[in-house]
Amino acid sequence: MRHLIDHFDLNQEELTNILDLADRIASNPAAYAHVADGKKLATLFYEPSTRTRLSFESAMQSLGGTTLGFAGAGLSSATKGETVADTARVVSCYADIIAMRHPKEGAPLRASMFSRVPVINAGDGGHSHPTQTLIDLMTIRQRKHRLDHLTVGFCGDLKFGRTVHSLVNSLVHYRGNQFYFISPEELRVPDYLIEDTLKPGNTPYQEVTSLEDTLPKLDVLYMTRVQKERFFNEEDYIRLKGIYTLTADKLKLASDDMPVLHPLPRVDEISMDVDQDSRAAYFDQVQNGVYIRMALIMALLHLPDPQTGKEVLPC
Repeated sequence: MRHLIDHFDLNQEELTNILDLADRIASNPAAYAHVADGKKLATLFYEPSTRTRLSFESAMQSLGGTTLGFAGAGLSSATKGETVADTARVVSCYADIIAMRHPKEGAPLRASMFSRVPVINAGDGGHSHPTQTLIDLMTIRQRKHRLDHLTVGFCGDLKFGRTVHSLVNSLVHYRGNQFYFISPEELRVPDYLIEDTLKPGNTPYQEVTSLEDTLPKLDVLYMTRVQKERFFNEEDYIRLKGIYTLTADKLKLASDDMPVLHPLPRVDEISMDVDQDSRAAYFDQVQNGVYIRMALIMALLHLPDPQTGKEVLPC
């Protein structure tokens, strides 16, 4: 039995296989409409989510399966003091696979230790969001036709942005990639990402503060919101939340084929006038989220691809 707790749980070949399966699903979703008939997905979301939870549910239903679960800690037995371990033991009696989001880092890993079924980490605190990383990789590959030799800019909240941390950790494994980290001093990428991920592989990177100066240098721009829920001091949040805003005028500084990604939800870091630009890729990410999660459910449940007859992950 395999789980997906961190992007490190997939080697490069497995990751490519899942991306390829997601592409096949995207090109012919009807072929996968009954792959998971009779299977159940439990969505255990201990903190608010719209896109991720609904995307998982849409993915399972698109495969012919059903869903159950809760959309907030207040709707679960956590209010009675039940531990994550016990919840995993109980829910794995009801479902064939679990997707869990939790504000505490390590909670999905803890659940996987006690679950009888595969567990997918749907985001744990500021740590990791592996399914979003796969979505980002799929979208970049669609737009740039490669995942190597790219100059990628990350802008906004790089300290608490788990999607940023996960994507950087994946992109460093592709040859020739380099990064610009665009943020104020208070929201810089954490030291461990530099010391444990970038420096060991001699990956080129620069920490800068100007979005406008950096845009002409980029192949890909990844915008993030300043996350109010990660701040202890509301004054700091208010001071920093509007520090970067990508507008249609600023986008004129970028190359004509530079996709703009964002894990959503956005607040004010991308203005509405960017939505009409062909480089806006963030709603493509939303659609790709369904295909990626369909592919992951199939992979972890060892459901063969009806188009190839093969599974994409070994047992």
